[in-house]
Amino acid sequence: MEISNALYSQMCSYDNIFLAYEKARKGKTLKPYVIEFEGKLRDNLTQLQHELIFHTYKPRPLTTFILRDPKTRKISKSDFRDRIVHHALCNIIEPIFERIFIFDSYANRKGKGTFKALERFDYFKTKISKNNTRDCYVLKADIKHYFDTVDKEILMVLISKKIKD
Repeated sequence: MEISNALYSQMCSYDNIFLAYEKARKGKTLKPYVIEFEGKLRDNLTQLQHELIFHTYKPRPLTTFILRDPKTRKISKSDFRDRIVHHALCNIIEPIFERIFIFDSYANRKGKGTFKALERFDYFKTKISKNNTRDCYVLKADIKHYFDTVDKEILMVLISKKIKD
């Protein structure tokens, strides 16, 4: 299924960018960077839209820090305006890719999440253990630095099969 170049225009629409802003600020309304952005909200969103339309948008450098809960992880945080662009993009491409994701993928998906993943685990645990009457085993694994090692060229080839913009 080929998607037309209209997707980029949809992504750049003011309505989409405003919706993306609302999603990006959710749970962060008291953060100083959100308050500052909202000080000139219309100007900031219009500027972002202009940069996207004219292909002059450049993401700002990531802020990197270490979290040690429950394990040590390096976190790279995007600037608030870049998170708005992330949401603007996801608003458009999520419906395209959601249909082809495997069912039992729970991270960062609507209607999924940790609670649903635990429910699904409990279903399989009960089934395999014959209602907890026999032992069963679980493998918990994590691929170290997985996202850092994803081959971007292969990823772009796969994405381009669905999105031509």
